[in-house]
Order: sequence, then C-alpha cells, then structure tokens
Amino acid sequence: MRRNKDTGMDASPAVSTADLEFTGEDPRIDNRIWPGLADVPTGPRASMSAKVADRLFRRAAADLDVRIEYPDGTLVGARREQEILPRMIIRNPDAFARRVGTSGLIGFGESYMAGDWTSPDLAAVLSVFASRMATLIPRPLQRLRALYVAKHPAQERNTEQNTRSNISRHYDLSNEMFETFLDETLTYSSALFSTTPTRVGQVRDVTVLRAPVPQITPKWEDFADAQRRKIDRLLDEAGVGVGTRLLEVGTGWGELCIRAAERGAVVRSVTLSSEQQSLARLRVAEAGHSETVQIDLLDYRNVDGEYDAIVSVEMIEAVGHQYWATYFRVLDKLLAPGGKVALQAITMPHDRMLQTRNTYTWVHKYIFPGGFLPSTEAIESVTAEHTALRVRERLSMGQHYAETLRLWKERFAAHSSQAEELGFDETFRRMWHFYLCYSEAGFRSGYIDVQQLVLDKTGA
Repeated sequence: MRRNKDTGMDASPAVSTADLEFTGEDPRIDNRIWPGLADVPTGPRASMSAKVADRLFRRAAADLDVRIEYPDGTLVGARREQEILPRMIIRNPDAFARRVGTSGLIGFGESYMAGDWTSPDLAAVLSVFASRMATLIPRPLQRLRALYVAKHPAQERNTEQNTRSNISRHYDLSNEMFETFLDETLTYSSALFSTTPTRVGQVRDVTVLRAPVPQITPKWEDFADAQRRKIDRLLDEAGVGVGTRLLEVGTGWGELCIRAAERGAVVRSVTLSSEQQSLARLRVAEAGHSETVQIDLLDYRNVDGEYDAIVSVEMIEAVGHQYWATYFRVLDKLLAPGGKVALQAITMPHDRMLQTRNTYTWVHKYIFPGGFLPSTEAIESVTAEHTALRVRERLSMGQHYAETLRLWKERFAAHSSQAEELGFDETFRRMWHFYLCYSEAGFRSGYIDVQQLVLDKTGA
C-alpha cells in the first residue's frame, strides 16, 4: 500500500455482520462538537409531533420485511417466522419519535447517531426502507411536503464564496481518517468489478449499457484492481493516451492523475480540498510524474485553457442543481474540437429528483453540504439547452457501488479504533457508519444509481 503503511492496518480485515455495529453504551455526545444533538426536542409541539410520527412509523413499517423491536417487547414489521429479517432495535422510543416528529428524516439519522436505535445489520434495515421510500409516507401528506421539510441554508448554496467551505467540511476531515477505509489507490468513488457491459438499449442518440451484477461477492483483495478498472474505462472512453491534454475536475487523492500520466498524458487536475491537494501531489511525485501532472487548488469555474479530454469522477454531485448549466458551459468552453468528456455521476430517477431538489436532508447536514444528485434526463436536457455537449453513452453500475460501500463499511468498522485514535469520537463513528450504510442501501435497493457518461460536441 502506497500511503497506508504508516497506519499499521491490515489489508484484508475479516469482519462478521455482528462486528459492523458500534455496540456498547449510548454515545456520549459532546455538545461543543455536536451542538444540539444531545437535546431531545421538548414542548407541546414536539410531543404532538412525536405522537403523529410514532403512529405513522408503526403503520408504515407494519408490512415491511424488517423486525422492529421495542423495549416493552412490541414487535413491528412483517411476520415471517420462517425468515430471519433485518433487526431495528429501538432503545429510546420517546426520543426516537420526538426527533423524527420534529425533523423527519434528519431526525431519523440523528436518532441513530444519538443511540436512540441501533441494528446489527444497519445496511439491511435501511435497504428495506429505501426500497419502499416512495410509499412510506401517505400520499395526502406527500402533497404537504413543502410545508414540513427543511430548506437548504443559504450559506450552503454552491456559490464561488461557499463551495470551498462545503468541500472542506467533508474532504478536509483528515487524510488519515479516509485511509482507515479506502484501498491503496485512495479512490473515493464506485469501483467496477467487471468490464463486460450489456447493451440494454438506445434512447434517442444515447447508447445505454449496464454492468452485470457481480456474481461472486467481491473481496478486499479484489478492490484496488476494481478501482483501477473503473479509472481505466473512463480514460479509455475519453480517448486519453500519449500527448493528450487532460483536465480532471475533482482530484481526489491523485490516482486518476497517476494512471493518465502513465499513459503519456499531460494532466491538469483541480480540487477545492487542500488536504487532497497535498497528498495527491505527494503521491504523484512518488510515482515520478511531477513534470506532467499539475494539481491546482481552484474552483472549476476559474479553469482556463483548452483540453483534448475532460474526466470528472463523482464531482457533479457537489455542484448543486442551480449551477449545472454553469458547470457544463465551463466543460464545453474548455473542451477542444473533437474531444470527449467522461463523467462518473451518482444519479437518481427524474421524478424523485424534482420532488427532492429543495429538500434539506441528513446527508446535507452531516456529510455533503450543498450536494444534490442529478438525473440522467437532467444532464441531457441541461447540456442540450446550454451547450454543444451531447451524451452519447451511459453505463449503469449501481450494484457495483453497493459492493464498494459494503467493503468501505466493513473496513471502517474493523479500524474504528484507529479512527478514535485520530480524534474521531463515537458520535462521529456512528454518523460515518450510518452514512456508509445509508448509501449502500440506496444503491442496493435501486433508489439511486451510478453511471459513467460519455459526451462529445455536436457535429464533432
């Protein structure tokens, strides 16, 4: 491993399902780090909201393939005696109901962080909920969504003034913390565990491909090669080779820069994470490519020059839907005639995207401030309306992301003590575990997808 040697972590931890939960006493919440999290909502309004939330939750969960256990012995969920169902264990029903009643899905995640509920297999529980997300809330209440869901804070909108702060809150947590669960390539995006896609159709001028679901559960020792496979496919689709002037939007920790430079490309990469820039530059230097790779701390809106290929891996999610037109206009301006853009993007169905674009979620509050997932329809319509770029091909690979997240989740759980030594408390570790499981559930249930998209200019 290139950088992980100093951490003393095993390369392939063996983790049982039971080990994935941070068990023990409820976390001690430091109000200086987590202001307000330890405070359960009180007052008449919170009490009324809790009663409504408890009733709705029990009704919605009554026929789900999950076993919800309350301290008084009450069980909620489908009664399938012959099956072992995922377990959701409610430790503090009143606090759980008050948080959910007051803050909805934000409260659902916060109640897990606070220890109000737990699960020995959190991803399995969340996958059940994700698979029924569209119908969990009664339709009449869905029409009132705008009245009770939180709105995005103005300071998290991805203006040039705010974006650096939004990115820093996630990616500048600590390079060492990310090393506790990433593989040796330090690649923080979906891997690709096989390279033979199936052609599933043609939608207008777009060829639609699907990566086959991994038939054998991927193991840790397969992971780094799967990440390189993902990167190489993007570079291939963008036509990156000897002499290619390549722009990478969103550096990560430098693996794509290194692999492009190994092909003979001249690479410029931009990031807004100072932590990532520092380590990526070091890794590029160690690989012997400092002369052909330039990594700048720069907003994509301020990039200049002309490039034969542009690659961006899971960065569009941080742009914000208000700025998608700006983002694609920048790529259009920077791309040389005959060049290609290869994106890897987490996507969601168009109807859900429209319903949720103004909703402030637990993920926004704790993980990705300012982020929002596009739909493929949105990408195609924005590029058609505002640029000469056109999507020509897309590869769906959502189940590969589910396996990627499973491996990250297992490794992070196995190295929880290292995260603690780095200063990340129990509340953070529960939050990060919830984030990884929440994301895995989204991909495993099909609620969200990840795709590689290839674009070129019309008439090229």
